[in-house]
Amino acid sequence: MYIYGLLVSKDLVSLIYQERERKQRKMAAPILTLIAASLLVGCTTLAMAWEETYGVINVAGKVMCQDCTKGYNDWINGDRPIKGSKVCLTCTDDRGRVIHYDSDVTDERGEFDMIVSKYINGKQLKEKKCSVRLVSSPDPSCNILTDFAGGKSGVKLKRPTSVYRDTVKYMLTPFYFTSPMCEEPDTTDQYDDTQGNNY
Repeated sequence: MYIYGLLVSKDLVSLIYQERERKQRKMAAPILTLIAASLLVGCTTLAMAWEETYGVINVAGKVMCQDCTKGYNDWINGDRPIKGSKVCLTCTDDRGRVIHYDSDVTDERGEFDMIVSKYINGKQLKEKKCSVRLVSSPDPSCNILTDFAGGKSGVKLKRPTSVYRDTVKYMLTPFYFTSPMCEEPDTTDQYDDTQGNNY
């Protein structure tokens, strides 16, 4: 056999090819190790990112108007939905600092629906540290906050309505606004009795 014009035996050619394959395998080992390490790091990072975004909290409910100026039956059964009411969700950490705030506006049926990731900035939200409350009503005839179902003071998320796969759902009882005619007057004494009231 002739290589580059030289007569070479088949054994020598075979030896040259074997040496070339050995060098290629020797060079391939570190490259394969590097590829395996890169895949491992990539998969670990992907798993951590997936864990941080896995799962949501779904909070839903209604906002209604209840007019106290009507008769008892109409007052109890005559509530109507308020479109455009604002409701907020506030979540705190173990030290009481706000770590998430979200709000939603009700639709024409008076319903709100907020979906929040369980992981915010790498920290897990604890549902028991979240509360939902009324913020405002666009209806001037029904814009006084009430504490029916805790709308004014806020409701803590305690027991989920359903848990399915990665979604924890809280369906809250309706929150209510009322008309300005129904607002309770402030009966607290604004004056200190020790400042010379002679009555």
